[in-house]
Amino acid sequence: MFKKTKEVTKHGNMTKGQWTWHLMKQYKVGYFMIAPFMVLFFLFTVIPVVASIFVSLTDYNMLQWPNWVGLDNYITLFLDDDLFITAVKNTLIFAVAVGPSSYLLSFCVAWFINELSPSMRAFVTLVFYAPSIAGGAYTIFGFIFGSEPNALVNGWLLKLGWIDSPILFFKDPKYIMPLCIIIALWMSLNTAFLSFIAGLQGLDRSQFEAGAVDGITNRWQELWYITLPNMKSQLMFGAVMAITGSFGFGAIVTTLAGNPPTDYVGYTIAHHLEDYGNTRMEVGYSSAISFVLFLIMIGANMLVQKMLSKVGE
Repeated sequence: MFKKTKEVTKHGNMTKGQWTWHLMKQYKVGYFMIAPFMVLFFLFTVIPVVASIFVSLTDYNMLQWPNWVGLDNYITLFLDDDLFITAVKNTLIFAVAVGPSSYLLSFCVAWFINELSPSMRAFVTLVFYAPSIAGGAYTIFGFIFGSEPNALVNGWLLKLGWIDSPILFFKDPKYIMPLCIIIALWMSLNTAFLSFIAGLQGLDRSQFEAGAVDGITNRWQELWYITLPNMKSQLMFGAVMAITGSFGFGAIVTTLAGNPPTDYVGYTIAHHLEDYGNTRMEVGYSSAISFVLFLIMIGANMLVQKMLSKVGE
């Protein structure tokens, strides 16, 4: 703090731009080391997002030069595209059902694993994390709810005489959404789950001793006043991952129920985006869809960030 005050006094006659340039020269080694990442981030993230916003205001099919149409794509999207409204409704249902639940599930499982002995911790972590990277959920649930007579559920129902023919679980509108939500929750123990474990492992044990002196008497008070405030960075990262996963739900439905699913049950914004972007090649319209999804995710992220700021208060 003293060093910064001294530098400001010494260079107090500089303009803001001159002072910024002075600091950049002073820390040029650091800027040089982050330059490769910043260049790649700008080329493959910033430019595509900005270009997508521009393309969403055009009628572009990748074969002809973009034709400027202004807000027509957005007007059509919200006023004339009934399938998009269905996709928004399904996406919000999935997001509300999967997002908070997967977030809490990841933290609770991480908290449970943190209480285990070090020798058991690595093994149990692998057991819970494996389904999210190996795609085992698709195989297992495909066997459990398969349409074949020898599939687990259909086999038992036929054996008990409760049904006369196998149920097509992933083709029946009554079962598609609940089953996909269950599978999404099972596969939600991913990177956020590992970050929670790392955050719990990095807690300063002396703070718990100080908390006991200050009047904290049970584990719930420890969780609210010590654990969660010290894990805000991991909690924010986990929230971003949960939001991204819950709004990008389309892959699970596509794998298990096809695209589009029966009667468009489980049809999400991601499906609508894939339809117009990859199948119909209406890039302008698909860019409008992606920008709307982007705004929804940003709004959800801001809401979660505001909620996390109250942790420990």
